[in-house]
Amino acid sequence: MGTVFSFDIRDRPTPAVRDALAEAVAWLHRVDAVFSTYRPDSEISRMARGHIGVSDCPPEVAEVLTLCESAAATTDGWFSHTPGGRLDPSGLVKGWATQRASQILYDAGARNTCVNGGGDLQLRGESAPGSAWRVGIAHPLRPGHLLTVVTGRDLAVATSGTAERGHHILDPHTGQPAMGLASVTVTGRHLTDVDAYATALFAMGDAPARTWIRAHSAYEALVVTAAGDVWQSERFPAAQHDN
Repeated sequence: MGTVFSFDIRDRPTPAVRDALAEAVAWLHRVDAVFSTYRPDSEISRMARGHIGVSDCPPEVAEVLTLCESAAATTDGWFSHTPGGRLDPSGLVKGWATQRASQILYDAGARNTCVNGGGDLQLRGESAPGSAWRVGIAHPLRPGHLLTVVTGRDLAVATSGTAERGHHILDPHTGQPAMGLASVTVTGRHLTDVDAYATALFAMGDAPARTWIRAHSAYEALVVTAAGDVWQSERFPAAQHDN
């Protein structure tokens, strides 16, 4: 998937939790082998070239494509797993894989964890007894500065923007890079959805993103425009700002 994953487990390291961590790591390697667009031998790359179909792939491929279609419907087509006309579900896969890795740990008894997939996080429980998790969000236009700190329990946080990879998110309606925003951070319960919606809101641009987030109360957003203006939805779980 072209990114780095990390695990922060605040529970006692029982044998079951250690085994689950190994299982979660193996899961992420499997996802990379199947879905990476950087690997010419991955099923997704082979599908994109027309060499195989969905029926030739592991069942997770059909699952992900169904989730992508649902995200596209929910965002009026602003999320797309074929941006620029080529199969690429990367805008959802990382969040989906990270959420599943978090669930593997939870099923083994780990109740207080942070699984980080390239800066997109699935948080469970607390960082310490009585203390919510705290996640710094980088300012996309001021390298080395924090835009805000998100706090929460049982929360998913995903950011799409230009800071790390430039203008890599395409407007699915034109096939051209989306240029109006510098970053979008979305929070909610499940990282699969939050990851996809952060990508979609970035592609939408300022005004449509405001309209969409107001209509979907299960999610909150923090947006920085390309001009440097900052806005957040009413219940965005921010602890502080450094504008």
